[in-house]
Amino acid sequence: MAKMRPAARFYLLYSWSLLLGFICVLSVVYWSYKWHGGFAWDGTLQHFNWHPVLMVTSLVILYGNAIIIYRIPSSQSGSKLPWKILHAGVTLVALLMSVVGLVAVFMFHAQSKIPHLYSLHSWVGLSAVILFACQWLSGFMSFLLPFAPPWFRRLYKPIHVYYGMAIFILSLAASFIGINEKLIFSLNGKNSTSYSLLPPEGQFANVLGMLLMGFGFTVMWILNSVQRQPSVPEHTEDRQPLLEGDD
Repeated sequence: MAKMRPAARFYLLYSWSLLLGFICVLSVVYWSYKWHGGFAWDGTLQHFNWHPVLMVTSLVILYGNAIIIYRIPSSQSGSKLPWKILHAGVTLVALLMSVVGLVAVFMFHAQSKIPHLYSLHSWVGLSAVILFACQWLSGFMSFLLPFAPPWFRRLYKPIHVYYGMAIFILSLAASFIGINEKLIFSLNGKNSTSYSLLPPEGQFANVLGMLLMGFGFTVMWILNSVQRQPSVPEHTEDRQPLLEGDD
């Protein structure tokens, strides 16, 4: 059997990650509609439902796709500037969506007189968003503006890559804890059922967690199996910040 080409292997994995991501987002939306009444922006439980949808879509699915942009085969040749702009744009959209998701849960807690930031889920999730904001700002200033010297970009690049993976793992952890927390609160609060009996909602949300795990494994597999190969000398790439254009 002929060995699969690296590009073909990448696109197979990438297609699988896109499919899993799409199913994950649809599953969170379906969960919110089927068992929790849909969506609103009025401080009610339907207001809270925006939180899981926006956080999973932004911090996990969009962010996961953003951090593998530089593994796309066509990014390995030519200028890196368009890919830097695409990476920054996708992560900015994800960051803004995550902020709206935080606003939704804080408004719901305030309306329902629920204490803020008391759970492990909230600590992990807020840490991910804060690190994400710092990561985006430092990456923008280092790689897209013409202020950071080349030696600093070379020094900061592995740090940027490391924290990109760390934030993704934190986001997955927050999602898993949040799914479990939501099931415990919603199911154990009902007289007719219990999470320990694994009713249909519990089964569905558990499957959602496994799908998110599969998406996370696929993204990390891509990052570890498809190495980023710079197609231009490092000093040339370092002279391509956004405001100076391509060389």
